[in-house]
Amino acid sequence: MSSIFTKIINREISASIIAEDDGHIAFLDINPLTYGHTLVVPKKEVDYIYDLSDTELTNLNLFAKKVAIAIKKAIECNRVGITVIGLEVPHAHIHLIPINGMDDMNFSRPKLSLSSEKASDILEKIKSKL
Repeated sequence: MSSIFTKIINREISASIIAEDDGHIAFLDINPLTYGHTLVVPKKEVDYIYDLSDTELTNLNLFAKKVAIAIKKAIECNRVGITVIGLEVPHAHIHLIPINGMDDMNFSRPKLSLSSEKASDILEKIKSKL
């Protein structure tokens, strides 16, 4: 059964896609911790990130770096934090989260609710910095 991320990759479900290449996709998290919270996903459906080959993992991180640099330019923050939790969706992914303090990456905090207009604004800001 396809993961929700595979459905996004296959365009069966819409998403605010920031960037994409042959092996990866980045899109805004629909339940963000902060404005600009982005998921970076390999197109290969694999549950655990360390089940990726060394080359696949390296390429995923290099793709995530490009996206993180664009987020940092677009969203006012001290840095872009990175975390790999991956329990809620059985498809490897990286969270890129604009942060100003450690608590900004606390997943037990209430998530932001974004209007479609706000999400579109954030999406365009980040895409313009790629």
